[in-house]
Amino acid sequence: MGVTESESSAPCAGVGLWDVLVQWGRIGCTGFGGPPSHIALLRQLCVDRKRWLTPRDFEDAVAACNLLPGPASTQLSIFCAWQVAGPAGAIVGGAAFIVPGLVFILGLAAVFLAASPPAWVLGAGAGAGAAVAAVAVHAGVGLARPSWKRTHARSRWVTYALLGALAAATVGPWLVLVLLGCGVIELACRRVGPGNPLGSHAWPLLAITVVSSTGGVLALVWVAFKVGALSYGGGFVIVPLMQADAVHHYHWMTNAQFLNAVALGQLTPGPVTQTVAVVGYAAAGIAGGLLAALVAFTPSFVFVLMGGRHFDRLRHDTGPRSFLDGAGPAAIGAIIGAAIPLAFGLRETWQFVLLAGAAVALFVLRRGVLFTLLLAGIVGLIATQLGAPLP
Repeated sequence: MGVTESESSAPCAGVGLWDVLVQWGRIGCTGFGGPPSHIALLRQLCVDRKRWLTPRDFEDAVAACNLLPGPASTQLSIFCAWQVAGPAGAIVGGAAFIVPGLVFILGLAAVFLAASPPAWVLGAGAGAGAAVAAVAVHAGVGLARPSWKRTHARSRWVTYALLGALAAATVGPWLVLVLLGCGVIELACRRVGPGNPLGSHAWPLLAITVVSSTGGVLALVWVAFKVGALSYGGGFVIVPLMQADAVHHYHWMTNAQFLNAVALGQLTPGPVTQTVAVVGYAAAGIAGGLLAALVAFTPSFVFVLMGGRHFDRLRHDTGPRSFLDGAGPAAIGAIIGAAIPLAFGLRETWQFVLLAGAAVALFVLRRGVLFTLLLAGIVGLIATQLGAPLP
């Protein structure tokens, strides 16, 4: 029997907040491996073990969350908690999913960004950071294949991807304009009428001119907002959104520290988006890290709490789908293009050798990202202990 819109989009009853806290907290503590791992764990919990959701409910939730800007796996965790325990469940479940990894990554940030971190920490960070550019290309290629198969306008897909790659490699802070612009162009190419929600995607352009030229807390808020509300195409698209601001514009971090931040985001459990907390920590200590995380994750809660009942309709709305068909390929191109400034951030010859080794591990040996980064960190630690220069 088919599932009606009211059945599939309204939260069910009978699941206590304690259950949500425990189960979503468990995923937040053990969810290594990024969005694919998070989706598998949420499906195992909500569909296979507890049977709180039907397989179709879950698949529809995944499809709807992929249409939204921001961290899709975080939104999926919040939306699933909303479906099983209502608005309070969404808040409790989302927080339980985010907070464990956030605490972990802020603790590591305090070590890696200390004024005089131990030499072994610097060596491990330099090793893991050297592999990050290969991880970015791996993430982009993984997203490109299904996106390419879905598209019916391949020439435009290639154009959007090239624009995203070029923007990520050259004008990092303004990448968001390219993502939004490609989405709007695709809407226009499909002759979207005035009744479609173009404005919801175009209004942040005003905020760019107001905030991006201002330093301090407002600058940090803007960087975190871009990460949480204006990023399309997966967790790694946040890298080009942050790098130019954090390293070159506001000088909160060095290139080496930024590479460490990206590696930490991949190595810790929970959403990759919490990498922004390391940038916040570099800008303004623990308070800055917490503020950056709050700003980056708040849109995900707002999207679900304000729009959860409309997610089923969103999936069938040609407007958001058309927008994503433009912004999505641009984001994929940006992820791959981000590898260029990430690689240029390396300083020592041995790091480039390690980068090549990471590429072999990921693309030839087909090792996982977590394994590759851990191995690169160990190699970096050993190399620097044996006398290899630190960046």
